Amino acid sequence: MNVAVLGTGSWGTALTLLLSRNGHQVTLLGRAAEEIAMLKSRRENLRYLPGFVLPADVSFGLMDEGLPDVDMTVLAVPANAVRHVVRTVRAARCWVIAAKGLEGGTAQLMSEVVAESSPGAEVGVISGPNLAVEIARGIPTAAVTAFADLETADRVRGVFMCRTFRVYVSTDVRGAELAGALKNVLAIGAGMSDGLGFGDNTKGALLARGLHEMMTLGMAMGANIETFMGLAGVGDLLATASSKLSRNYRVGWALGKGERLDDVLDEIGQVAEGVPTSDCAIVRGYCSYGALASGGGSSAAGVNRRVEGERLGTRAKPTERIARAGKTGNSGNGPVG
Repeated sequence: MNVAVLGTGSWGTALTLLLSRNGHQVTLLGRAAEEIAMLKSRRENLRYLPGFVLPADVSFGLMDEGLPDVDMTVLAVPANAVRHVVRTVRAARCWVIAAKGLEGGTAQLMSEVVAESSPGAEVGVISGPNLAVEIARGIPTAAVTAFADLETADRVRGVFMCRTFRVYVSTDVRGAELAGALKNVLAIGAGMSDGLGFGDNTKGALLARGLHEMMTLGMAMGANIETFMGLAGVGDLLATASSKLSRNYRVGWALGKGERLDDVLDEIGQVAEGVPTSDCAIVRGYCSYGALASGGGSSAAGVNRRVEGERLGTRAKPTERIARAGKTGNSGNGPVG
């Protein structure tokens, strides 16, 4: 199959490696001519994913030159760049969204953004606990592909599936997207908890209550609760909120140590989606105050983070209630396979 991967960061490069190793003809497209020239000459992403040589049959190009004739297009650019990139490369037959975030300003899901910009195309996502460098190393990994049409999800699964990358399928596109975006906010909170010197009890409580809020928000937006208990939800949350390979965790850890947000982001050098997503989740209008809102919001506001963290334990109404799957009409749309 002919596949285009849009985005030359660590994530896009890792997916290019995976797809090429699976025997597909892959074209990796970027936005900077100098970067593409370096990739062509060195066949290695020295800036974002050094140490992994891209196979000889991988091609390179510029996004503003448009898409080559491909069967599938993978979007691996930051969430806030998706609308511009889709409009730049023009129509594609099948979009596989690998970006995990909400669009700044509109707070739209990536599938909503792509559907507006590329009407008539098949639009779905791939999500899960997928740290780029581990995929490049061939470490056993799992993911879920979600499309409204199950046959399309299964077709896309076959493109990514291999001995070290197991893929499940789902029709809950909205749930997979929301889970993948919102867990980044919680990963910042988890990193902050560790950076502040709190213990595992604190982080466990933060992530449990944060997952509850992810599910509550997801169900309010028509997603399926089972999706949040699968790879796109709990799976991705566990990896992102505990790994020093995670940009969002590293942002939170540095904030907990007292560093300034702008300085942290400059040092990391790539987008940490949890930062803009924390604002977008609140703008969307469904998120109540709690672990989800405080994970990114309080860090950006520069309040006394340790005092704020301790204050959360004194909030009223500590009753624990679990959202009911029956409140959504999407039962049966969790991962299968």
